[in-house]
Amino acid sequence: MVSNNNKEELLSQISELQESLDSLVTYIQDLNDFLATPFCYVNALWVIINANKAFFNFFEYSEIEIIGKDLGTIFLDRSVIELIQRMNLAKEKTFELETKVITKTGKIIEVNILAKAREDLEKNIIGYFLTFTDITQFKNIQEELEKEVEARTKEINDSRIALLNILEDSETARLQAEEERNKTLAIINNLADGLLMFNSDEKLTLLNPQAEKILDIKSKDVIGKTIAELKNYPSLEKIIQAVGEDLRSVSRREIQINNDLIIEISVISVALKEKKLGNLIILHDITREKIVERMKTEFVSISAHQLRTPLSAIKWSLKMLLDGDLGKISLEQKEFIEKAYASNERMIKLINDLLNVTRIEEGRYLFSLSYENIANIIKEQYQTFKELAEKKGLKMELIFKQDKFPLVKVDKEKISLVIQNLIENAIHYTQKGKITITLESKDREIIFSVEDTGIGIPKDQQERVFSRFFRAENAILSETEGTGLGLFISKNIIEAHGGRIWFESEEGKGTTFYFTLPIKEELGEFLRTF
Repeated sequence: MVSNNNKEELLSQISELQESLDSLVTYIQDLNDFLATPFCYVNALWVIINANKAFFNFFEYSEIEIIGKDLGTIFLDRSVIELIQRMNLAKEKTFELETKVITKTGKIIEVNILAKAREDLEKNIIGYFLTFTDITQFKNIQEELEKEVEARTKEINDSRIALLNILEDSETARLQAEEERNKTLAIINNLADGLLMFNSDEKLTLLNPQAEKILDIKSKDVIGKTIAELKNYPSLEKIIQAVGEDLRSVSRREIQINNDLIIEISVISVALKEKKLGNLIILHDITREKIVERMKTEFVSISAHQLRTPLSAIKWSLKMLLDGDLGKISLEQKEFIEKAYASNERMIKLINDLLNVTRIEEGRYLFSLSYENIANIIKEQYQTFKELAEKKGLKMELIFKQDKFPLVKVDKEKISLVIQNLIENAIHYTQKGKITITLESKDREIIFSVEDTGIGIPKDQQERVFSRFFRAENAILSETEGTGLGLFISKNIIEAHGGRIWFESEEGKGTTFYFTLPIKEELGEFLRTF
């Protein structure tokens, strides 16, 4: 018989082991949920039994809607399941394929799937881990960038393989906590991303080899040091400046370490049962992506500049024809030339929008800042569009909620462009009713709004409103013209001024766009009557 002391000792050991196991499982679950790669795992019957947040976001399903469903739910072609099942029968433990999946809303996406078998202790396959990577954009990349894409694809695959190893280890961890802790540490050391772990005392406790490579430092020189001590290292100082000495949560912030290295950093808080254990900093090398982005931006900029000159020549040639400078033309000829002139104007506007986008991406969009009376700028745009609104039978009202407004420091040309975009959109997407333009000063901010009674924005598309080239489905069906760049440009202009831009909308009932501009303290006491 086992003595009471031995029983108590055994129970204590079991409790400690269970607590270690729970801690490890929670840690790995938090890490899995944070990772941006969509993944799920299925049982032997190909039923989805678990997935991470990125998977739910990617396929637009909630956890309740997809967990427990057949894997075929997300595949466009049912034969893919048959292919995977054949691989299962052949006892393939790892395989990769490209196919098409379909989201809850019917969006079809080309993906690369990497699968890794889940095994029980007897090495029997009991299911598969599956990760999904959207490769739609890769299909459209130009030939000269293929080498860059291949290198990046290899990095992605390496990261996914490491992720699958983490997932596999988490399953075994349920049975052998100590062994799994060692395996997890080995995987961390081989991740393609750099990891820095700070404990609750803000001392560095973990620095994996990839972080050593990215930051050009050695673990033995920095492990155990506080944040204040780490500021003496130039590469770490830049990271600490970005996240603060309190290591506040950050999601994917870019930092340029040197001329040849740009990284993306994320900070997550690691906790167990509401007790904070520390903070994890993830470093992702995005230098290659930034090179590709810069090449694309340069290509768009050069192309736009090259196109603008002949388009301007076409514009003035058509204008001379319409003005009769080259001889009298018939009414039929004038009608065709006016259509050509209007089309050419739309092309010029598109080229100008593209050039504005490239300037935004290069960080050189605001040129001439001065203290201006925002009310006067709004009145100019109101007068410009009042006639257009009246021609459509719309009532347009301008409301200033006070007699005086503080001056604001702005690039007048760019702010005028924002106001123009918002008013023009309101007129284009409103067939009947009223447009109300409002300006007020409140809480050290200028608040501007444009309210319409137009077609509104569908709720399921509102998150994409400020994206490049986005136009809502009902806007396209209304046959109004647009490039899908106006709101993207407007958002960047307002944020570059330190302001905010947002909207409220209901499909079929109208939309209200707002933006704010900060009032500078040094001119807060000076008011100008509009």
